Amino acid sequence: MPSLRTATATATAAGAASQSSIHRGRHLPEWGAELVGTMLLVFCGLSAVTLDFSHRSFVPGAISSHGLRLLITGLLFAGAGSLVAISPLGRLSGGHLNPAVSFAFWLDRKLGGRDLLAYAGVQLLGALAGALLVHLVWGASADDVGGGATVPAGIGLATDFALEVALTAALIATIFVVLSSRRTARWTPLVVWLLVASFVWLFGHFGGPSMNPARSLGPGVVFGHTGGLWIFLLAPPLGAAIFALAWRRIPREVMTTKLMHDPRYRTIAISKLPAMSGDDPARPA
Repeated sequence: MPSLRTATATATAAGAASQSSIHRGRHLPEWGAELVGTMLLVFCGLSAVTLDFSHRSFVPGAISSHGLRLLITGLLFAGAGSLVAISPLGRLSGGHLNPAVSFAFWLDRKLGGRDLLAYAGVQLLGALAGALLVHLVWGASADDVGGGATVPAGIGLATDFALEVALTAALIATIFVVLSSRRTARWTPLVVWLLVASFVWLFGHFGGPSMNPARSLGPGVVFGHTGGLWIFLLAPPLGAAIFALAWRRIPREVMTTKLMHDPRYRTIAISKLPAMSGDDPARPA
């Protein structure tokens, strides 16, 4: 197994010529990693919702504060995504786990169109699989909380929609800003974890937030809560688009499309950090 220094040097030599263009072809390992990663995110996240809010669970009796349980849920839900990002799955695929995130990278001209479509497709499938697994594992306990589905808050459809747009734009802004510096890129999973957990804590009583069409589609379909689902399918991509297009006017560039960049893994997108070429086999640590 090559050392990190050796792998980095090899990555620089192998990938330098190809990092200025989008890699073509089928990237089945990355697509598969994104599918499994999204399934794990949704399963772990919805399991946290079930544990913290189902009346069949011991947690509501032990922690009476609704706000504190929202904070714990946010930390667990977002933490699951960050753990996937730093795992071999995330280091290979990038750990987007969210069509809105992949869409933003595509708008920033870092991710190819075929990979965007493939990522969005497997993210949605992974979310459905994760929600189905929650239904099979937790049964009636998950039914108590609607499977953790996101629902409109009842404060007006326009307000619900605008809130999702704004929170998603803030999420994409945070990811882009942190990934635009070599010094801070490594901290992206930590920053996203704290940000998303804070959003769940602050806005969870409004019925969301989602910021992720896959996260909403999974439990919405599996548990039959499709009323208002369109908000959580359309608003996050719009929020991502608003910031990604505005980012083009800012004299900073995203260094990588991976939330946890590791030079020992190949990249299928444009990267300013050392990485294996998208045409080379993936080399896990």
